[in-house]
Amino acid sequence: MNPHKQQKLHSTRREFFGRTANGIGSAALASLLNRSTLAGERRPDPRTGGLPGIPHFAPKAKRVIALIQNGGPSHADLFDWKPKLAQMHGQPVPEEFVAGKRFSTMTGKPDGKLMLAPIEPFHQRGNSGAWVSDMLPYTASIADELTFLKGMHTDAVNHAPAISFLLSGAQIPGRPTLGSWMNYGLGSEVDDLPNFIVMTSVSKNTTCGQIFYDFYWGSGFLPSKHQGVKFRGSGDPVLYLSNPDGITREMRRGWLDNIARLNQMQLEEFGDPEIATRIAQYEMAFQMQASVPELTDLSDEPRAILDMYGPGVEEPGSFAHNCLMARRLAERGVSFTQLMHAGWDQHRSLTTEFYTQCRDTDQASAALVMDLKQRGMLDDTLVVWSGEFGRTPFIQGDINNRKQWGRDHHPYAYTTWMAGGGLKPGLSYGETDELAMNVASDGVHIHDLQATLLHLLGINHEELTYRFQGRQFRLTDVHGRVVQEILA
Repeated sequence: MNPHKQQKLHSTRREFFGRTANGIGSAALASLLNRSTLAGERRPDPRTGGLPGIPHFAPKAKRVIALIQNGGPSHADLFDWKPKLAQMHGQPVPEEFVAGKRFSTMTGKPDGKLMLAPIEPFHQRGNSGAWVSDMLPYTASIADELTFLKGMHTDAVNHAPAISFLLSGAQIPGRPTLGSWMNYGLGSEVDDLPNFIVMTSVSKNTTCGQIFYDFYWGSGFLPSKHQGVKFRGSGDPVLYLSNPDGITREMRRGWLDNIARLNQMQLEEFGDPEIATRIAQYEMAFQMQASVPELTDLSDEPRAILDMYGPGVEEPGSFAHNCLMARRLAERGVSFTQLMHAGWDQHRSLTTEFYTQCRDTDQASAALVMDLKQRGMLDDTLVVWSGEFGRTPFIQGDINNRKQWGRDHHPYAYTTWMAGGGLKPGLSYGETDELAMNVASDGVHIHDLQATLLHLLGINHEELTYRFQGRQFRLTDVHGRVVQEILA
């Protein structure tokens, strides 16, 4: 090897710490590589990886299913009923509600904007009396299972920064996302599937132009083995998983073993943790050749279950299909499943495409909750339904042309709902003002939500850290409080 290159490799901080942990790392790696025989035998394996001392305390939940609604669902039309908003339809926005606030460039200054009533009626649901719009009849039917956060608020006003903020605690890309932090801290219970899986969907016949950026499930500065693995909605669920024509499983097994030995030699010499990641990823891909076809084969699902998730459940890439897959992944021990459904960006489509979004997500979201419950899994599974922000209570568009009604981005107040392990069901926490414009009481900031999710997983959000570029980083930055009021 070139001596200059060698010196450079040996002088890195990563190299130093990699060498320091090499003995432990090699033992763990050997355990991974020896889990399977050439015949493909898979053995049950206890939770592996993770950090010593984590969980910090007994967790209420073992896994998370995040239903991320890209685009900002309108809280004023779905969950946050305000009689005065209906009464003020077509009237100017009161100055005191918007003074000094920043809105997107599409709105600019809200001066002269007109208030817009909810487009469909609201009713109180279940024993809890939670207000839910008629737009979401299936979600309404399970209101007593849900915990509504009516005072959510964020710092970002545009989509990509806001989604990044929700998932990573930072508006700028490059930070680890929630699934990566969870994987890093807790480790995994499975060895034939990734522990952090992502699926995306977009409603048909919508004009949504939003992009699913890879940093929405990235590991940032954490080792790359902690990043999410995207399952596709068409073709092979995972790219490059299938063997090319003429290549047998036994042939691939032999090549992988040889490559692993070469990589192991590099790992022992340089201690770079990314080499260990590479070995583990090759092995994981081999295991997935057997596990993924079984996972995606829905022939064992009863017709009643398929019907419960609604139309499109048997169509790979649909939101309904992804929700069912999320339950199947949870059954197989996957700790973090992130579903992302785009199209909620109703600037001029509140009376058209908004209906499509509700129809495509409502039934499947409710079915997932109830499916988990009837299997006894909801008690230790967290389901989180959230956009990156809400929509303005005032109109974007012409008040006299209903087909062009819309609402702009609104970071100051919106609604998220959750269900499952460790939460008080049938609770609506937090309130907005009489126009659904601003948080009036019991607000929950993005960092508070993140801290609470980690708490339910048995993690103190202030103690799950990673040193990078001379400082300790955490998901919640230097903020965040656990919302104790919603915990069971």
